[in-house]
Amino acid sequence: MKKILLIASIAWFAAVGTPTLAPIAGVGTVQARQLPDFADLAEKAGPAVVNIRTTERVKEGAAPPQRPQMPEGMEEGDPFFEFFRRFFPPNQRPQPRGRGPGDEVPRGVGSGFVISADGYLLTNHHVVEGADEIYVTFTDKRELKGRLVGSDRRTDVALVKVEATGLPHLPIGNPTRLRVGEWVMAIGSPFGLDNTVTAGIVSAKGRDTGDYLPFIQTDVAVNPGNSGGPLLNLAGEVVGINSQIYSRTGGFMGISFAIPIDEAMRVADQLRDSGRVTRGRIGVGIAEVTKDVAEALSLQRASGALVRSVEAGSPAERGGVEVGDIITRFDGRPIERSSDLPRLVGGTRPGTQVSVQVWRKGSTRDLNLTVAELEPDRSARASGRGAPGESQERGATNLLGVTVSDISDDRRQQLRIRQGVLVDAADGAGARAGIRAGDVILALNNQDIGSAKQFNEIVAKLDRSRTHVLLIRRGDSAQYVPVRPAAR
Repeated sequence: MKKILLIASIAWFAAVGTPTLAPIAGVGTVQARQLPDFADLAEKAGPAVVNIRTTERVKEGAAPPQRPQMPEGMEEGDPFFEFFRRFFPPNQRPQPRGRGPGDEVPRGVGSGFVISADGYLLTNHHVVEGADEIYVTFTDKRELKGRLVGSDRRTDVALVKVEATGLPHLPIGNPTRLRVGEWVMAIGSPFGLDNTVTAGIVSAKGRDTGDYLPFIQTDVAVNPGNSGGPLLNLAGEVVGINSQIYSRTGGFMGISFAIPIDEAMRVADQLRDSGRVTRGRIGVGIAEVTKDVAEALSLQRASGALVRSVEAGSPAERGGVEVGDIITRFDGRPIERSSDLPRLVGGTRPGTQVSVQVWRKGSTRDLNLTVAELEPDRSARASGRGAPGESQERGATNLLGVTVSDISDDRRQQLRIRQGVLVDAADGAGARAGIRAGDVILALNNQDIGSAKQFNEIVAKLDRSRTHVLLIRRGDSAQYVPVRPAAR
C-alpha cells in the first residue's frame, strides 16, 4: 500500500510540477544576501572596550578560606576561575596558598567600556562588588588603576574612573529604536579572553527580569567575563551593557540579557554627580493583572498593577491607595504591565507630587500623592497576618467551596482592615483556586464583605456558570483569586 501511495505521489508531482515558494512581501533577495560585515565595526569599537580585573586584600586575622571541590588541575589563572568564583560563596572561593595579611589576591575578571575621553567607563556592579583594587587593561596593553565612582546593585551598573585623557570612547545609542531581529554585536573578555567579538540578533525587548530594568534579550554569545561589556548596533553605538545569561550549565545557551544603555546612563549620571542613586517610592506591593481578574472586574483588558499591600504611613496610604486597587496610570503615563510601575516610580524625583489613576469597584479614581525616597532594601509591608479561631458566625461549605467566620474588631484593628471574613476551610472550587484556611476574604466581585452572614447570602445568589473573583488577604499581601464553580 505504501509503495502504491509513493508511486501515486510521484505521478502527481510529475503532472502538476514541483511547487514553488513565493518570496515574503517586503523582503528582497538582495537584502538577504547582504549580511553585515562586523570587521570594520570591531576594529573601530575595540580600542574603547577594556578588560577589568579585580583583587581583594587578605584581611589580618581572617580564617583561611575553605577550598571548595574544584575540578582536578583547576588553578586561579585558569579561564574558568571566574566562573567558579561567581558560583561559590566568598568564604569558599579558591585562594592561592601562602598569602599573608595585606597581600592582594585575584578576585575576578570582567569587561567594561569607555564612555568619555577623560576616563569614565561603565561596567556591571557585580564585576566590581567587594573589590579592593580595580585594574583596567586596554587593547594596547596599558594597565591603569581604576577608582570606583559609584555602583548600583538594583540595576547592576557601576561607574569607574581612570586617570587618563584622550581615550577612545563609544557613542551612546538609543535602545528604544532597536527592532526585534536587528543585528547586534558584543565585545568582552569571556573566560578572560580579551577583546572577543560575538554577534547575533535582538531576540526580544522589555524582558522583565528585574524591578527596574526592561532587559534587551539577544542570542549573542555571552559567557562569564563578558559581564560589563558593550552591546553595539551596526552604527557602532552602545545600546546595552551585557549583564546576564540564561543557563543551566553556567555557559552560554543562546539567551543573553543586556541592560538598556539609556537606563544605565541615567544611573551613571547620578553616580557621577553624587556617588549614589536616588529613587522614588510610594510604598505598595504589586502583582500582575491576569485576564481572569480583568474580566471579572470589568476592565477592558489585562493591564495595570494590582495593589497587594500598602505600607503603613507610606505615600500610597496617605494618598488613598487601597489594597485591591489596580493602578492604571502613574503621573499621566499608562501602566501596561505591573513591572512598569516600579520603573516609573523609581525614576521620579523624591518630593514630586504626582497623580495616580486607580481602578476600584468598577470605576476609575484619580488620587494625588507625594513620592518619597526609596531606602536600601525597603519593601512594602502590610501590618499583620490572618489567624484562625476568631469566629462569631460560621457558614457551611457553599458554591465557592469556602467556610468563613467573622473577625473580631480587635483583630481587624491589628490587621488594619475595615472589613473581611476569615476562611476556616476550603474545598471544591475554592481549594482548586488556591484558597486556604487562614486567608481573609476582603471582597467578592468588587463588593466589600463585612460579615460571614453577608458573604454566605451573596454566594447563595451567584451564577454557577460564571467565574467569580475574591479579593484575598494572605500574610503580608493581598491578591485577586478567580474561582470557577463546578457545573452541576
